[in-house]
Amino acid sequence: MLLKTNGIVFRTIKYGETSVIADIFTEEKGLHTFIAGSVRTAKARIPYGLFQPMTAVEMVCYFREEEGALNRLKELRTAEVWSRIPFEIRRGAVALFMAEICRKSIHEAEENRELFDFLLENLRWLDNTPHPVANIHLHFMLALTGFLGFQPQAEPEEDGELFFDLKEGIFQPVPPPHAHYTEPEQTAQMLALLRSPLELCHEIPLSHPERKALLNKLLQFYQLHLPGFSDVHTPGILEMVM
Repeated sequence: MLLKTNGIVFRTIKYGETSVIADIFTEEKGLHTFIAGSVRTAKARIPYGLFQPMTAVEMVCYFREEEGALNRLKELRTAEVWSRIPFEIRRGAVALFMAEICRKSIHEAEENRELFDFLLENLRWLDNTPHPVANIHLHFMLALTGFLGFQPQAEPEEDGELFFDLKEGIFQPVPPPHAHYTEPEQTAQMLALLRSPLELCHEIPLSHPERKALLNKLLQFYQLHLPGFSDVHTPGILEMVM
Protein backbone atom coordinates (compact mmCIF):
# COMPACT_ATOMS: atom_id res chain seq x y z
CA MET A 1 0.00 0.00 0.00
CA LEU A 2 1.04 3.61 -0.51
CA LEU A 3 1.67 5.27 2.87
CA LYS A 4 2.14 8.97 3.55
CA THR A 5 3.42 9.80 7.03
CA ASN A 6 6.02 11.74 9.01
CA GLY A 7 9.18 10.18 10.34
CA ILE A 8 12.44 10.67 12.22
CA VAL A 9 15.59 9.11 10.78
CA PHE A 10 17.49 6.95 13.29
CA ARG A 11 20.21 5.40 11.13
CA THR A 12 21.30 5.21 7.51
CA ILE A 13 23.71 2.81 5.84
CA LYS A 14 24.96 2.92 2.28
CA TYR A 15 23.73 0.13 0.01
CA GLY A 16 25.21 -0.65 -3.36
CA GLU A 17 26.71 2.15 -5.40
CA THR A 18 23.99 4.80 -5.02
CA SER A 19 21.28 3.51 -2.65
CA VAL A 20 20.74 3.73 1.10
CA ILE A 21 18.86 1.70 3.70
CA ALA A 22 17.40 3.75 6.56
CA ASP A 23 15.76 2.96 9.89
CA ILE A 24 12.99 5.54 10.27
CA PHE A 25 10.60 5.89 13.20
CA THR A 26 7.29 6.81 11.60
CA GLU A 27 4.35 8.59 13.16
CA GLU A 28 1.78 6.05 11.95
CA LYS A 29 3.63 2.72 11.85
CA GLY A 30 6.48 2.92 14.35
CA LEU A 31 10.00 1.82 13.42
CA HIS A 32 10.59 0.33 9.98
CA THR A 33 13.38 -0.08 7.46
CA PHE A 34 13.27 1.68 4.11
CA ILE A 35 15.36 1.56 0.97
CA ALA A 36 15.88 4.50 -1.36
CA GLY A 37 17.58 4.13 -4.72
CA SER A 38 19.86 6.53 -6.58
CA VAL A 39 20.10 9.06 -3.73
CA ARG A 40 23.90 9.29 -3.76
CA THR A 41 24.12 10.83 -7.19
CA ALA A 42 24.46 14.39 -8.42
CA LYS A 43 20.92 14.41 -9.84
CA ALA A 44 19.22 12.52 -7.01
CA ARG A 45 15.48 13.12 -6.71
CA ILE A 46 15.74 12.62 -2.93
CA PRO A 47 18.65 14.59 -1.40
CA TYR A 48 21.11 12.41 0.49
CA GLY A 49 21.23 15.02 3.27
CA LEU A 50 17.72 14.05 4.36
CA PHE A 51 19.07 10.76 5.68
CA GLN A 52 21.16 12.33 8.45
CA PRO A 53 20.32 10.98 11.96
CA MET A 54 17.39 12.71 13.70
CA THR A 55 16.21 14.50 10.56
CA ALA A 56 12.44 15.05 10.67
CA VAL A 57 10.90 14.11 7.34
CA GLU A 58 7.65 13.82 5.42
CA MET A 59 7.61 10.60 3.45
CA VAL A 60 5.64 8.64 0.90
CA CYS A 61 6.51 4.96 0.60
CA TYR A 62 5.34 1.62 -0.68
CA PHE A 63 4.61 -0.04 2.66
CA ARG A 64 4.14 -3.71 3.52
CA GLU A 65 2.78 -4.89 6.86
CA GLU A 66 4.90 -8.06 7.00
CA GLU A 67 7.41 -8.16 9.83
CA GLY A 68 10.93 -7.38 8.67
CA ALA A 69 9.78 -6.11 5.27
CA LEU A 70 12.05 -3.70 3.41
CA ASN A 71 9.87 -0.82 2.28
CA ARG A 72 10.69 1.40 -0.69
CA LEU A 73 10.69 5.17 -0.36
CA LYS A 74 8.90 7.04 -3.13
CA GLU A 75 9.23 10.61 -1.85
CA LEU A 76 11.08 12.26 1.02
CA ARG A 77 11.19 15.91 2.05
CA THR A 78 12.08 17.91 5.14
CA ALA A 79 9.28 18.17 7.71
CA GLU A 80 11.17 20.55 10.01
CA VAL A 81 14.34 22.44 9.22
CA TRP A 82 16.91 22.37 12.01
CA SER A 83 18.72 25.69 12.05
CA ARG A 84 21.43 24.90 14.63
CA ILE A 85 21.77 21.13 15.06
CA PRO A 86 23.59 20.61 11.71
CA PHE A 87 25.92 23.58 12.21
CA GLU A 88 26.83 23.62 15.93
CA ILE A 89 29.08 20.79 17.01
CA ARG A 90 27.66 20.38 20.53
CA ARG A 91 24.04 20.27 19.39
CA GLY A 92 24.99 17.92 16.59
CA ALA A 93 26.79 15.59 19.01
CA VAL A 94 23.75 15.47 21.31
CA ALA A 95 21.49 14.67 18.33
CA LEU A 96 23.84 11.84 17.25
CA PHE A 97 23.78 10.45 20.78
CA MET A 98 19.98 10.61 20.90
CA ALA A 99 19.81 8.82 17.54
CA GLU A 100 22.04 5.98 18.74
CA ILE A 101 20.12 5.57 21.99
CA CYS A 102 16.84 5.47 20.03
CA ARG A 103 18.18 2.99 17.49
CA LYS A 104 19.36 0.61 20.21
CA SER A 105 16.30 0.88 22.48
CA ILE A 106 13.20 1.52 20.32
CA HIS A 107 12.04 -1.51 18.36
CA GLU A 108 8.25 -1.32 18.19
CA ALA A 109 6.86 -1.56 14.67
CA GLU A 110 3.52 -0.01 15.54
CA GLU A 111 2.02 3.41 16.05
CA ASN A 112 3.19 5.32 19.12
CA ARG A 113 2.36 8.97 18.59
CA GLU A 114 3.23 9.92 22.17
CA LEU A 115 6.77 8.66 21.68
CA PHE A 116 6.99 10.33 18.27
CA ASP A 117 5.86 13.66 19.76
CA PHE A 118 8.33 13.25 22.64
CA LEU A 119 11.23 12.81 20.22
CA LEU A 120 10.18 15.82 18.17
CA GLU A 121 9.79 17.95 21.30
CA ASN A 122 13.33 17.11 22.41
CA LEU A 123 14.78 17.82 18.96
CA ARG A 124 12.97 21.16 18.71
CA TRP A 125 14.29 22.19 22.10
CA LEU A 126 17.81 21.05 21.27
CA ASP A 127 17.69 23.12 18.09
CA ASN A 128 16.07 26.25 19.56
CA THR A 129 17.18 26.64 23.16
CA PRO A 130 19.39 29.63 23.97
CA HIS A 131 20.62 27.79 27.08
CA PRO A 132 23.55 25.35 27.41
CA VAL A 133 22.78 21.87 26.05
CA ALA A 134 25.19 19.87 28.23
CA ASN A 135 22.42 18.21 30.35
CA ILE A 136 19.89 17.49 27.60
CA HIS A 137 21.14 13.98 26.80
CA LEU A 138 20.89 12.95 30.47
CA HIS A 139 17.38 14.36 30.79
CA PHE A 140 16.45 12.63 27.51
CA MET A 141 17.66 9.22 28.67
CA LEU A 142 15.71 9.40 31.93
CA ALA A 143 12.52 10.63 30.24
CA LEU A 144 12.77 7.97 27.51
CA THR A 145 12.67 5.17 30.10
CA GLY A 146 9.02 6.06 30.66
CA PHE A 147 8.26 4.94 27.09
CA LEU A 148 10.52 1.89 27.31
CA GLY A 149 8.89 0.44 30.42
CA PHE A 150 11.54 0.80 33.12
CA GLN A 151 11.20 4.36 34.38
CA PRO A 152 12.52 4.81 37.93
CA GLN A 153 9.82 4.28 40.54
CA ALA A 154 7.69 7.12 41.83
CA GLU A 155 9.60 9.80 43.67
CA PRO A 156 10.63 8.90 47.22
CA GLU A 157 8.63 10.60 49.96
CA GLU A 158 11.67 12.00 51.73
CA ASP A 159 14.82 13.62 50.36
CA GLY A 160 17.34 12.08 52.75
CA GLU A 161 20.39 10.17 51.61
CA LEU A 162 19.22 7.69 48.99
CA PHE A 163 20.74 5.06 46.77
CA PHE A 164 19.27 4.10 43.39
CA ASP A 165 19.18 0.38 42.62
CA LEU A 166 19.87 0.16 38.88
CA LYS A 167 18.67 -3.45 38.69
CA GLU A 168 15.34 -2.92 40.44
CA GLY A 169 14.81 0.70 39.41
CA ILE A 170 14.01 1.85 42.95
CA PHE A 171 15.26 4.47 45.39
CA GLN A 172 16.17 3.20 48.84
CA PRO A 173 17.92 4.44 52.01
CA VAL A 174 20.56 1.66 52.04
CA PRO A 175 22.77 0.29 49.25
CA PRO A 176 21.52 -2.93 47.57
CA PRO A 177 23.48 -6.20 47.95
CA HIS A 178 25.15 -5.86 44.55
CA ALA A 179 27.36 -3.37 42.69
CA HIS A 180 24.72 -1.88 40.37
CA TYR A 181 23.62 1.28 42.13
CA THR A 182 24.30 5.00 42.45
CA GLU A 183 25.72 6.70 45.51
CA PRO A 184 23.59 9.37 47.26
CA GLU A 185 25.22 12.30 45.42
CA GLN A 186 24.50 10.77 42.02
CA THR A 187 21.03 9.75 43.16
CA ALA A 188 20.30 13.39 44.04
CA GLN A 189 21.45 14.41 40.56
CA MET A 190 19.15 11.81 38.98
CA LEU A 191 16.20 13.01 41.05
CA ALA A 192 16.89 16.61 40.06
CA LEU A 193 16.82 15.63 36.38
CA LEU A 194 13.67 13.52 36.83
CA ARG A 195 11.87 16.39 38.53
CA SER A 196 13.00 19.04 36.08
CA PRO A 197 11.09 19.93 32.91
CA LEU A 198 13.18 19.81 29.76
CA GLU A 199 13.17 23.60 29.54
CA LEU A 200 14.94 23.93 32.92
CA CYS A 201 17.33 20.98 32.90
CA HIS A 202 20.25 23.30 32.09
CA GLU A 203 19.89 24.80 35.58
CA ILE A 204 21.00 21.58 37.29
CA PRO A 205 24.66 22.14 38.27
CA LEU A 206 26.85 19.28 37.02
CA SER A 207 30.58 19.35 36.46
CA HIS A 208 32.08 17.58 33.46
CA PRO A 209 33.29 14.58 35.56
CA GLU A 210 29.88 14.35 37.29
CA ARG A 211 28.06 14.42 33.96
CA LYS A 212 30.32 11.70 32.55
CA ALA A 213 29.91 9.49 35.63
CA LEU A 214 26.12 9.87 35.64
CA LEU A 215 25.96 9.06 31.92
CA ASN A 216 27.90 5.85 32.56
CA LYS A 217 25.38 4.87 35.26
CA LEU A 218 22.44 5.60 32.97
CA LEU A 219 23.99 3.51 30.20
CA GLN A 220 24.38 0.71 32.73
CA PHE A 221 20.73 1.18 33.71
CA TYR A 222 19.72 0.70 30.06
CA GLN A 223 21.96 -2.35 29.67
CA LEU A 224 20.38 -4.00 32.70
CA HIS A 225 16.84 -3.53 31.35
CA LEU A 226 17.20 -3.81 27.56
CA PRO A 227 18.59 -7.10 26.19
CA GLY A 228 21.23 -6.46 23.55
CA PHE A 229 21.79 -2.82 24.50
CA SER A 230 25.56 -2.44 24.30
CA ASP A 231 28.46 -0.96 22.33
CA VAL A 232 27.24 2.64 22.46
CA HIS A 233 29.82 4.71 20.58
CA THR A 234 28.60 8.32 20.71
CA PRO A 235 29.43 9.05 24.41
CA GLY A 236 33.04 9.40 23.31
CA ILE A 237 32.01 12.10 20.83
CA LEU A 238 30.00 13.87 23.54
CA GLU A 239 32.94 13.83 25.94
CA MET A 240 35.23 15.26 23.29
CA VAL A 241 32.99 18.21 22.29
CA MET A 242 31.39 19.15 25.63
